[in-house]
Amino acid sequence: MRAGHLLLMAYSSRILSGTGAPAAIMAGRGRMLTQRIRPRPASWAQTRARIRKRWLQPLVAFDWCWQWLAWALAHWSFLEVLEYLGSFSVLIGVIFWFAESGARVQQRHDAAWQVINTAQGKGGSGGRIEALQALNADHIALVGVDVSSAFLQGVRLRNARLARANFNAADMRDSNISDADLSWANLQSANFRNSTLENVDFSNADLSDADFVGADLRGSRLTSVDLENTDLRGANLSGVAWDHIANIRGANIAGVKAAPPGFVSWALAQGAIQKP
Repeated sequence: MRAGHLLLMAYSSRILSGTGAPAAIMAGRGRMLTQRIRPRPASWAQTRARIRKRWLQPLVAFDWCWQWLAWALAHWSFLEVLEYLGSFSVLIGVIFWFAESGARVQQRHDAAWQVINTAQGKGGSGGRIEALQALNADHIALVGVDVSSAFLQGVRLRNARLARANFNAADMRDSNISDADLSWANLQSANFRNSTLENVDFSNADLSDADFVGADLRGSRLTSVDLENTDLRGANLSGVAWDHIANIRGANIAGVKAAPPGFVSWALAQGAIQKP
C-alpha cells in the first residue's frame, strides 16, 4: 500500500510540473503530510537521570512531552488516511485541470476576438497584434477580419487564413505574412513596406494605392489583383504569378528585383510607371 501511495504522488508530481496547473494545487501538494516511524521515547525517569544541570530540567520536560505526542500521532491511522486523501485530491485536481482545458482555450479565443472587434475601425494597435497572433498560433481562421486603419507594424501571421480580410489603410510595415491566404482581401492604401509576403495568395485582392516598397513578394499569386497606383519600388518579384493581373495602371515598378521575364515590359505597356 505504501508503494502504491508513493507511485501516486510521483505520477501527480510529474503531471503538475509540466502542465501549468493552478498554484493552489501545487501548494496543496506541498502541504501533504509525511509519516515516519518514530522510536518509543524513554520514560521520564530515564530522561531525567540523563540531565546533568538542574536548570535544564523544565526545557527537557517540555521537549519530552512533545516527543510522546509525536510518537502517539505517528501511530494514529486517521492521519495516514488523511494523507492518502490528500494525494487523491491532487489527482482529482489534475483531472479537472485537463477536463476544463477546452473551456479555457475557448475563453482565450473569445477574449482575443473581443479585443479585435472592440477596436474595429480605430487607429492604433489596441492589443490587436497580440490577439491576431494568438488566434493564428491556435490555427483559428481570420477570414473576414476587419483591421482597417490599425497600427499592426511587425505583426507575425504566417500561414494565416485571411481571405476577405479588410486591411484598408492599415500600417503593416515590417510584418511577416508569408504563406497566408489573402484572396479577395481589401488592402487598399495599406502600408506593407519591407514586409515578408512570400508565397501569399493575393487572388482577386484589391492592392490599389498600397505601399509595397522593399517588400518580399517571392512566389506570391497575383491572379486578378488590382494594382492601380500601387508602389512596388524595390519589391522582390521573383517567381510571382502575374499572368492575369487585372489592373496595374499607375503602379510604380521602379527598381523591382528579380522580376519574371516579360513582366516589366508588359506592366509599362499597361500603364505602369518607373519613377525612382
